[in-house]
Amino acid sequence: MFHLKIITPEKVAIERDADSVTVPSEDGEITILARHTNLFSLLKEGIIRIKKDQQEDLLAIGGGYVETNGEEVNILVSKAYHQDEIDKGLTEKAVEDAKKILTSSADLKERQEAGAILRRSLVALKLLKKRAPKSFSGNV
Repeated sequence: MFHLKIITPEKVAIERDADSVTVPSEDGEITILARHTNLFSLLKEGIIRIKKDQQEDLLAIGGGYVETNGEEVNILVSKAYHQDEIDKGLTEKAVEDAKKILTSSADLKERQEAGAILRRSLVALKLLKKRAPKSFSGNV
């Protein structure tokens, strides 16, 4: 078991003990267990899976970093949210709007922003499609 902390610019999203955490790195998924070797890695937008005592929590995250010394895991990300924090209707509309901008706009900055919105929204929808796990209690 190790101590896990997930931090966003707004808050400490999670701080609790865990048996494992799986994160979406730039090179693929990384699963961290207790006594993991020292690690510092870039994270991409995706879904984090936290396990403790046969229970699991899922969070969608924005890009960021993960670092561990084997006893503590610190995850610094732009956003972190659970399934119950996602508005499916608004997220689907954001996907539609972003796709329209990407196909019709000639403005590079507008297209880049639409691309980022599309990626975040697709991650949120992916999280919504996953079966809601039996969550364990903790600071969320």
